[in-house]
Amino acid sequence: MGVELYIGLMSGTSADGVDAVIARFDEGKFSGVDAAHHCPHPTALREALIQLGRNSQALVSLEGLAKLDVAVADQFACAAQAVLSSAKKTGREIRAIGSHGQTVFHDPKGVHSSWQLGDPSRLAALTGITVAADFRRMDVALGGEGAPLVPAFHEAIFRSPIATAVINIGGIANITTLPPIGEGESAGYDCGPGNALLDEWALRHLGTPYDANGHFAAQGRVQSSLLDAWLAEPYFHQAPPKSTGRAQFNLEWADARAQGLQRHDAADVQASLCELTALSIASAVPAGTEKVLICGGGAFNQHLMGRLSALLPVARVDTTAAAGLPPQWVEAAAFAWLAHQRVHGLSGNLTAVTGARRAAVLGGLYG
Repeated sequence: MGVELYIGLMSGTSADGVDAVIARFDEGKFSGVDAAHHCPHPTALREALIQLGRNSQALVSLEGLAKLDVAVADQFACAAQAVLSSAKKTGREIRAIGSHGQTVFHDPKGVHSSWQLGDPSRLAALTGITVAADFRRMDVALGGEGAPLVPAFHEAIFRSPIATAVINIGGIANITTLPPIGEGESAGYDCGPGNALLDEWALRHLGTPYDANGHFAAQGRVQSSLLDAWLAEPYFHQAPPKSTGRAQFNLEWADARAQGLQRHDAADVQASLCELTALSIASAVPAGTEKVLICGGGAFNQHLMGRLSALLPVARVDTTAAAGLPPQWVEAAAFAWLAHQRVHGLSGNLTAVTGARRAAVLGGLYG
């Protein structure tokens, strides 16, 4: 099999832009990231994607959806070209691109569908590289949640002789629990909100897309009345497999649960939202876990990282950089890995995580 290079492209529920990596595989094993690049979404595109993702009942014309599909594909193509340029490589050196696309609808149990924008055929045409995409819908068709998909990658690269939890804190937070090698099955699911509520509240009150280093949250005091109301949400008590998104966890949800956020100091609300994220993550970490690795944008929120360390005193809490992979590139690397799995006809899902009836080769190939 030798050495193969894949590009991984990821835009998550935060919809802040496209993370792009060039991942190296040596004899079929992931061996690291050779180059990485972040391509921010234009403000208008980000706002349109967030609104669509949080409101599945939004009245959007077919023409409007088609235009967004094209715009997302163009953004992904720009990100792919940028990471190639930064690595001084050409498309001919890349075996395939793994594209997550942009999720705008996810309802695996009701509608039995998960929909990502970013036309993979257009992406293949613009880059001249074969594209693997549409990874979620086969798992959904097999009765699974179609999410989270990254635990299979986490298992492949982070499993070790000690009990480990890997937590991705994007807009939504998801956890992968990895027992010591040879001691049982890995598991995982979406814990609940990650940065999504924090980002929305920061944008409303600070005019910034996120709370840098958790500074805003650190100024406030956690309000138990808010926290108790939010933690009563049935999703937190639902047994896995389960997955969620912005359509469920958004400021309208937080406001309705709390019977009005305007009665509270803005910094106190941010502190309480941060505590909600921290508590819902910490409660998902199994007893006996010795190491907790954090990735995603939440890894750079110092206040949130401090709260996780306080809530998980027995475990060593660190970012995935301690295991050799920078936290901001883990998800993009996972989609490079999923592209590798697709090209070689290997399964990409963990049935214990998604609940699918069987392991399956995920996605299609375009170009």
